[in-house]
Amino acid sequence: MAKRVHQPREDAEFDFVLRMSAAPVLAYFIGAWPKAIEPCRVMDRVVAAVADEYTGRLTAVRTDITRCPAATERYGITGAPSYVLLTEGEEVARGAGPVTVADLRDLLAGHL
Repeated sequence: MAKRVHQPREDAEFDFVLRMSAAPVLAYFIGAWPKAIEPCRVMDRVVAAVADEYTGRLTAVRTDITRCPAATERYGITGAPSYVLLTEGEEVARGAGPVTVADLRDLLAGHL
């Protein structure tokens, strides 16, 4: 996992990262149940690559659904992997399922 990807251990830490980030935040939600593990691993690599590419322009937050239930509920996450792009705390884009680096760049286009 890239150093540029935050991994909050609880909702309070998730909220702290959101408040402290001057850049847009890509919160991507992962799950540990059997059908989610491999797609989430794919997204780990994709998000790490994009976080490295957009250093200083994007804050990436890997959010475990079971560790951050309030954040999961707040953003209406019903499956993993899912991702929400937040600018100044407001949702500006969202997606779900494993995607490519190019797909994630497309989601971010116009928001960074």
